[in-house]
Amino acid sequence: MRIRAITPIHIDADELERRRARYARLAPEGVSVHLDDLGKGPEVPRALDTAVDVRLSETLVLAEARRTDFDAYDAVLPDCVLDPGVGDAADVPMLGILQLSAHLLASTGQRVAAVARNEPIAAELERKAVGYGLAAQLTNVRVLGLDVTDIADDAAWGAALARATIDLDATLVINGCSAVEVRDDAGEGPRVVDPTAVALRVLGLLVELGLLTRAQPGVSR
Repeated sequence: MRIRAITPIHIDADELERRRARYARLAPEGVSVHLDDLGKGPEVPRALDTAVDVRLSETLVLAEARRTDFDAYDAVLPDCVLDPGVGDAADVPMLGILQLSAHLLASTGQRVAAVARNEPIAAELERKAVGYGLAAQLTNVRVLGLDVTDIADDAAWGAALARATIDLDATLVINGCSAVEVRDDAGEGPRVVDPTAVALRVLGLLVELGLLTRAQPGVSR
């Protein structure tokens, strides 16, 4: 399956290449991912720091998704755990990182929590979980209080994660950013899950089983 991923904000060339390399490493057999920047126009958010940024990102991602060449790609995957535009347009085949990963985690029967960089992202993540019917499974969303520049700073993000999750009443925690490297250390507290890695594995399994094509349920076309 050929996936076109789209960033939810404008990022510079170095960050774009970092995220592209991450997708290349995480994509399973049968799935290829090409990541495009949302654009550098003045209307494009540089960070999701307010509720206005979140809504604007959703509008712009969906508009860019509609410009996708679907002779070259089978579906669009927003490069964001908030799944901007997913489920909002029947004319565009879109998949969501949270959509794919959170349902799998909820199916384990374990208590699931999440962390997010700031309050607006946390609020939107909770809203999406409710929309996916997972409100009862998502027990808590903690705010890390980090800047957009910390997304590529493994040490800063890891330290904030450790502080935020040590006493969470959950066994699994969704790391609320699609582009952060999550270390799978066996330490204290719940296990922090990389939603992008999980989503791509789920997508790979669906492709392997022949359960997902552009015209089938699961892709909103």
